[in-house]
Amino acid sequence: MLIELLFSNPIVYLMVAIAILLGFSVHEYSHAQAAYLLGDPTAKLQGRLTINPLAHFDPLGTLLIFIIGFGWGRPVPFNPFNLRNQKWGPALVGMAGPLSNFFMALFVGLLLRFFIFGNPGLVFFFSIFVWLNLILGTFNLLPIPPLDGSHIFLALLPRSLEGLKISIFQSSPFLIFFAILFMFYIGYPFITSPLFTLITGMPLPF
Repeated sequence: MLIELLFSNPIVYLMVAIAILLGFSVHEYSHAQAAYLLGDPTAKLQGRLTINPLAHFDPLGTLLIFIIGFGWGRPVPFNPFNLRNQKWGPALVGMAGPLSNFFMALFVGLLLRFFIFGNPGLVFFFSIFVWLNLILGTFNLLPIPPLDGSHIFLALLPRSLEGLKISIFQSSPFLIFFAILFMFYIGYPFITSPLFTLITGMPLPF
């Protein structure tokens, strides 16, 4: 569990905690900003149009993140009927979060690739930051409610498959378990690790 790292290597635990705080905060802020730009002020009115972590963290989800390394943030509310494009608007709002994680991973990863840093601790922190943002982006793009990818997937489904949408939502707690297994056995070794190397030009240091 992640909490064990606090006692074995508190510096690394602090690095992970900071990376998670930044990744989650920008992720949720991006949802709120996308919804606002598309015409829905709901998130802004509830104080979510900020990168302040306190505005975005769910108490239980945050506690689990820092104990076991897996949890959730407080979902950003939005009213799809306020969006200018009611079919694709929810998909665009959903995409904003993962895309922000990929952008941060790309930006910091390219710094690692093209600049030389004399501080090994900074290189290690940047590596953690890139890796965690790749994980956040990839996991949230999975087409399973309540993950962000479900908004994209549901927007692509024709109205004739409305029953399938209902079934997917009803099965989402069960499907989340398989999403976690997917990330552990496929996402991490075959998606995020190769992406890390592709962006930074070096293998994962941990």
